[in-house]
Amino acid sequence: MALKVAVIGGGKSQEAEISRISSREVLAGLQLSHTAEYFEFDDALVKNLNGFEPDVAIPVMHGPHGEDGTVQGFLSSLQIPFVGSDLHSSALGMDKHVSKLLFEDVGLPVIPGVLVPNESLEEKIPLLHQQLGESLVVKPVNQGSALGVTLLPNGGDLMGALKHGFEYGDRVLVEPFHLGREITVGVLDLYEHIPKALPIIDIVVGDDEWYDFTNRYAQGKSKHVIPPDGLADETLEELAKTAIQAHQTLGCADLSRSDYIVAENGEFWLLEVNTMPGMTPTSLYPDAARAYGLDFPTLLDQLVDSGYRRGLR
Repeated sequence: MALKVAVIGGGKSQEAEISRISSREVLAGLQLSHTAEYFEFDDALVKNLNGFEPDVAIPVMHGPHGEDGTVQGFLSSLQIPFVGSDLHSSALGMDKHVSKLLFEDVGLPVIPGVLVPNESLEEKIPLLHQQLGESLVVKPVNQGSALGVTLLPNGGDLMGALKHGFEYGDRVLVEPFHLGREITVGVLDLYEHIPKALPIIDIVVGDDEWYDFTNRYAQGKSKHVIPPDGLADETLEELAKTAIQAHQTLGCADLSRSDYIVAENGEFWLLEVNTMPGMTPTSLYPDAARAYGLDFPTLLDQLVDSGYRRGLR
């Protein structure tokens, strides 16, 4: 069924330009079978959406105001059906501290961490080392695309890492560093269907590098290996099962992507759930869908149909 689809992107977050790139890809894919238009998340959005009168919207937004429930609540207030998780689930997924507590509560494997507000940092640093050790990861609580994240696998300037994290928000998480492969699992959860895990991806970057902002979005800076080499079948099964459990724990809808660290012995830890995965030419979720047998336009057709049939939330 052909629908009028509003593709919403941009905004003012540090990931706004990535959102616009994702939106262009989504718009091009949807225009093959739907009437789709792009709308910038700005002061004129209400007027522009009212003029277009969409059947359904897809908020292809990343970071604050996009994945944190802001745009989802906005669309709900306008009574426009939309693709993806609702306000509540989006807000939970965007908060790495709260989502970690929820995952821990249902028995999913997470790395213990300490929430650090931006105050009395000099007093906190010795306590953090005492509790977590010297090898650490520092990350903003409400940010995506690895912005503000610092890895200190061999120890180092924790104060500098904290200050860098606070450039992206007023709370950061400090966790022990675990060496391992960066693995991701997408979930497709169409309306009135059983959620299913998409093929698992091993993210391969250069030696002594990790999947930072540059390696995520620059062409040729990372390889997506599907399926991962050398992981036991039972590990792959547990990764897929955990991704679905994490998706359901947050109450996500339509799509999500769970990120992991997997150690050499097969032990793994769930890092976070992305409630609106990227859709750029280098993004992971579309690659996983293609490996599942869904080309990009077909994936988008299924998502907008699901969001439309799910209705008002």
